[in-house]
Amino acid sequence: MPYKWAAYLLFHMHFAQIFHTASICLTLSLAVWRYVAIKYSDKNHILCTERRCSTAILSSFILPPILCIPTYMVFDIHTAVVLEPSGPMILYHVDSDEEGQLYQINFWVHAVVIKLLPCCILTVISLWLIREVYSANQHQKKIRVYNKCPTNNKAVKRQYKADRRTNRTTKMLVAVLLLFLVTELPQGILGLLSGLLGRCFFKRCYDLFGELMDALALLNGAINFVLYCSMSRQFRMTFGQMMWRAHLHRWPPPTGSQSDGQNT
Repeated sequence: MPYKWAAYLLFHMHFAQIFHTASICLTLSLAVWRYVAIKYSDKNHILCTERRCSTAILSSFILPPILCIPTYMVFDIHTAVVLEPSGPMILYHVDSDEEGQLYQINFWVHAVVIKLLPCCILTVISLWLIREVYSANQHQKKIRVYNKCPTNNKAVKRQYKADRRTNRTTKMLVAVLLLFLVTELPQGILGLLSGLLGRCFFKRCYDLFGELMDALALLNGAINFVLYCSMSRQFRMTFGQMMWRAHLHRWPPPTGSQSDGQNT
């Protein structure tokens, strides 16, 4: 391919890798945040502050470019000379460097730190959240039994509704985490095998599933958006306000003469 296309492909690869890693960090932050909010519900006003939320979001965007540094150093634009009838032609392509210590470090960081470690953490959190959902269901059964008694009051009903909202949000988050595991765990395993078995496995096996893994990542993002909209009323309201504000900015407010003409 021409050099400009190779440069664009290299930039797109790094750009997509950085923001995909950022989405992993955001998913992990959301899961940890939910875990803390449920586990230490009596300390939410201390642990789950807006400042800490901003710090977690900012860290999720600062950390990925640092974690992807080995990828910048391993992948580069290479040249290949092709003999054409009109003469030799130089073509450019994006490829990794030959095997070496940096090559191994890149796949270990990508597989273990970026993929497998978040998957392990999210697996533990998902199991804990599933247990909490089961406990909440048992608690709701007890409340339903208690509601049949004549001593029922409004406070119990309000608590029952609050528990149902919390339980519904937790179920949605479990669905997000399980979808994340289905998408990212195979990539982490293939990346780990590429680091252990070398360049031959990367070329013959990892590259074959590249398009499938990209499609899974795109599908994961689309389904996550639907789940987030279903999970949180505040998310829907905030997203709607942002879209409505952006829509209003496209149309400038009418001038004084226009408004006077419309009123007459």
